[in-house]
Amino acid sequence: LWEAPGKVLHDAVCNHLNLVEGDYFGLEFPDHKKMMVSRAGILSLLLCVTLCSLLFCRYLFALQVKQDLAQGRLTCNDTSTALLISHIVQSEIGDFDETIDREHLAKNKYIPHQEALEDKIMEFHRNHMGQTPAESDFQLLEIARRLEMYGIRLHPAKDREGTKINLAVANTGILVFQGHTKINAFNWAKVRKLSFKRKRFLIKLRPDVNSSFQDTLEFLMASRDFCKSFWKICVEHHAFFRLFEEPKPKPKPVLFSRGSSFRFSGRTQKQVLDYVKEGGHKKVQFERKHSKIHSIRSLTAQPSEQHTEVPKQPSEETGQEASSPDSVVSCRQGKELKSSPEDTGQHKSPSLKKSPKEGRKVDGAVVSTVEEEEEPAKDRMQQNRPQSQQPSTGSLTGSPHLSELSINSQGGPSVANMTLSPNLSPDAKQSSPLVSPLLNDPSCIRADDEEEVKRKRFPTEKAYFIAKEVATTERTYLKDLEVITSWFQSAVSKEDCMPETLKNLIFSNFEPLHKFHTGFLKEIEQRLALWEGRSNAHIKGDYQRIGDVMLKNIQSMKQLTIHLRKHNEILMELENGIKNSRKLETFCRDFELQKVCYLPLNTFLLRPLHRLMHYKQIMERLCKHYHPSNVDFRDSRAALAEISEMVAQLHGNMIKMENFQKLHELKKDLIGMDNLVIPGREFIRLGSLSKLSGKGLQQRMFFLFNDILLYTSRGLTASNQFKVHGHLPLYGMTMEESEEEWGVPHCLTLRGQHQSIVVAASTRAERDKWTEDIQMAIDLAEKSSGPAPELLASSPPDNKSPDETTVDQESEDDLSASRTSLERQSPHRGNTTVHVCWHRNTSVSMIDFSIAVENQLSGNLLRKFKNSNGWQKLWVVFTNFCMFFYKSHQDNHPLASLPLLGYSLTLPSESENIHKDYVFKLHFKSHVYYFRAESEYTFERWMEVIRSATSSASRTRALSHKEPHAY
Repeated sequence: LWEAPGKVLHDAVCNHLNLVEGDYFGLEFPDHKKMMVSRAGILSLLLCVTLCSLLFCRYLFALQVKQDLAQGRLTCNDTSTALLISHIVQSEIGDFDETIDREHLAKNKYIPHQEALEDKIMEFHRNHMGQTPAESDFQLLEIARRLEMYGIRLHPAKDREGTKINLAVANTGILVFQGHTKINAFNWAKVRKLSFKRKRFLIKLRPDVNSSFQDTLEFLMASRDFCKSFWKICVEHHAFFRLFEEPKPKPKPVLFSRGSSFRFSGRTQKQVLDYVKEGGHKKVQFERKHSKIHSIRSLTAQPSEQHTEVPKQPSEETGQEASSPDSVVSCRQGKELKSSPEDTGQHKSPSLKKSPKEGRKVDGAVVSTVEEEEEPAKDRMQQNRPQSQQPSTGSLTGSPHLSELSINSQGGPSVANMTLSPNLSPDAKQSSPLVSPLLNDPSCIRADDEEEVKRKRFPTEKAYFIAKEVATTERTYLKDLEVITSWFQSAVSKEDCMPETLKNLIFSNFEPLHKFHTGFLKEIEQRLALWEGRSNAHIKGDYQRIGDVMLKNIQSMKQLTIHLRKHNEILMELENGIKNSRKLETFCRDFELQKVCYLPLNTFLLRPLHRLMHYKQIMERLCKHYHPSNVDFRDSRAALAEISEMVAQLHGNMIKMENFQKLHELKKDLIGMDNLVIPGREFIRLGSLSKLSGKGLQQRMFFLFNDILLYTSRGLTASNQFKVHGHLPLYGMTMEESEEEWGVPHCLTLRGQHQSIVVAASTRAERDKWTEDIQMAIDLAEKSSGPAPELLASSPPDNKSPDETTVDQESEDDLSASRTSLERQSPHRGNTTVHVCWHRNTSVSMIDFSIAVENQLSGNLLRKFKNSNGWQKLWVVFTNFCMFFYKSHQDNHPLASLPLLGYSLTLPSESENIHKDYVFKLHFKSHVYYFRAESEYTFERWMEVIRSATSSASRTRALSHKEPHAY
């Protein structure tokens, strides 16, 4: 190969490693003067999740990240570095043991001057108990790819003023850095042409929406060779990530040529994905092992089986979403595939054996090619394991920050974002769980015949399923109470961060509730067991009713009203404590990142009040179902009267608390609005709109309150928050449709006293929602005595000049946070409603939140993907516009989640061949999920609650709602 082209070597390496995704890899040839990169890249984890050799590729890139850390190529802060190394250590030696960890870190240097970080590395490693090597690889790459400098190769240059800068290229476009700080970005969609002339690199941008001229940017590089090399990298990136098929070669000129004849050659990303989707590749069996466990633990017990085995990579396509090309942080220019000697097999697990078919050992792994069937030597259980589902390659959004995986592709216990690790670093924010999980545990797959047999054994009357809903939702409610009484209380007891008065206030009011509802759930389950004939079948009596149990417990529940009235005080005191104590703020933030805290912490404080509303709704349905002559009607009617009285007494307090809680939740998502929560301010709507500026339409997040309209952009901060760009007071504002004036569909002009902006919604329906709510807010502001000084005093400073034109000349680069906000940058949940609305390009109102509180549901569902055969049984909790998936109701935390904002709810058509009863379909773009309920009643209930999340409410609907609203 010495005299062969580099492509021959590249293809030979990919064939040797059985890399289907060879297009994402490349070769790099560095010398002392310059660094030439050809077809070098990073694996697109989200886009290539469907590829059968993903496990192996993920492992190879984990080695690459490890090498980059050792060589100082991956720039990040100490906390992120320690977290990355902790996952590497977990993959190499398994679970935390202080003595073994210190010995291992003493013998293995992952970064220069590692000694200063060893304590922090071990602190993080302690949190990875039970994590398999493959899961550690996944976590490592999920964290690494969110570092701002991950995959970035800086190319020195100068701008027109002679200022030293650095250029880089990513899958999204061309980036400009000053030092290691990104100061500008040119998305491929904005770039019309790339060229170079000697040492000058030229970027010609597309014309602005409101001007006819074309802007050309010029950068000066060190030499023509450097300039041409960078131009080639840009051409390859653009073609690979943006084109549908390989560009045709330029025809050779007859006489003479002008310009370079270089063209991208090879498959585009879309072609790679289509190739894999159509099955044009070999199945690769890959088993990931601990790589250094033998050398460290030779005298200790062998690791458990669950730490050394990884389920087989899926081989069926399913309906799970993957990210769009723009959602991948790529560095095709700079990730060469090479590893140090210790990364290539010097330390091998004693359990690694060469496979009979083309087996090879790699550090911590066994790889073999399987043509048609499993290895004969594999045990019977693995041979008979059903093929698990595999995600498809649909696109959700063009955001470079969106990660769509809720769980890793092996179905392990790893969960994205809020459940990955309780101590994520600022640079290591996890992915938004915006799609459903891929749970490949065979125990979750239930044969249809088995399910039908089980279904026939149970009662079929509607009253039974209503009673069963009480039990299923009570299980979830009890788990939510345990988040406070068990998990939060245990964490608080270990940290000296909360005043004793606050501890007593919280836990003295939650513990009686937990104790009562533990007994309540037991009574309900006993009654259901008698109703189903599973318990004490020889005892005579009428047990096919639930009203008497509800009446007895609701009457007892009234004695707990004194505790329920305290929840307003609890919520306010906790938020005040967080505001006044940095230590308590950090503690609560870290607790929210734990797996068990699957919702914002303050949401759990409102659960007891929400539960009363659920009891009221359930009893209303039961009384409506019963005939007055039914033996259970009188008790059910009495129970409804009792719970209705409790709800009426506490409802006004709950409305105020919900607004207070929502303001505090939004505060965490915003930078530059420190005093968001003030007396008198009410939240109305948030959502994504396009704002017309000097650079054209730009996506912005808008937040509408009863006194002010904020507009923000997705910040480039490590905390994943939205930075406030400006605001418009509602007092004196006017609004008008302006589609004809600006030529933009669904367009509005908002004119304030000192500033005007033009915004456009994604659809007419979205525009109508915003128009309705903004006009309502303007009317309310006009009816008041004028702009309240205490409201506007806390608003962000308005730096706009009074005579500013309608088209705001805001800079896309002005994304840095204020000093006070930057000081508090921290790991942040990427799955909040704000982020979902941003990525789904939709909006949600406080009315929607209030309706969502009432529409919560739990229970077992069978799930099926678009192209899979079997149905998978899952325990599903629906709350906060999101479906959370568990293997069973006994699990303490969800494995993954699917936010439903933006999804459509329909019934499957005949052409989809779903020949089962009680099946509904959820779909967003090309992503399709089927869910199957156990009865007509549960089917209708799931349809009802999910429709509340997929169909946003209007103000008209809210005003006709049976419960009064905050407005």
